[in-house]
Amino acid sequence: MKTEQDLFARSDSKCELCGVTEDLGVFEVPPHSNGSADECILVCESCREQIDNPEKIDVNHWRCLNDSMWTQVPAVQVMAWRMLTRLSSEAWSQDLLDMLYLDEDTLNWAQAAGDGSSDDSSLKHIDSNGAVLEAGDTVTLTKDLNVKGANFTAKRGTAVRGISLVADNPEHIEGRVNGQQIVILTKFVKKSN
Repeated sequence: MKTEQDLFARSDSKCELCGVTEDLGVFEVPPHSNGSADECILVCESCREQIDNPEKIDVNHWRCLNDSMWTQVPAVQVMAWRMLTRLSSEAWSQDLLDMLYLDEDTLNWAQAAGDGSSDDSSLKHIDSNGAVLEAGDTVTLTKDLNVKGANFTAKRGTAVRGISLVADNPEHIEGRVNGQQIVILTKFVKKSN
């Protein structure tokens, strides 16, 4: 198989994403690969499994992209961009993504699989400790908050049960304090267990 030989030669017989030398195979970069070496990469079994099954992602495994994202091979750049985008909630990954430059054609190819497309479901409400908040959670206030228009102060340590998320603003949640429905900034709450 010529493509496989070309990929082994191009990659020096290493996974083009993480550098491992065992269990290597050809991976056709979606969405429309023609099977040529230009549209395929050589990956190890671990990388392939995590690419195909996002729920099995080992965040620390992908720190290898710090090296491989600098390649001149567009297909590798595309997969590096896609994986960094999947992991963009991690600060180190977002930093790498901010540094990664792709020309227009390569970026269009990277975005063609739908990674990085922004929809409202991707908005995450994060508390002061970095925990993801969900509707119905209980949170605790981390500082005294003057409630405008209600003439009272919500005290630090107050538990707010059954919060709701503000759909278009990831920095706001709503909850009931002293019988009053109020908007609270997520940076002033921590999720209760």
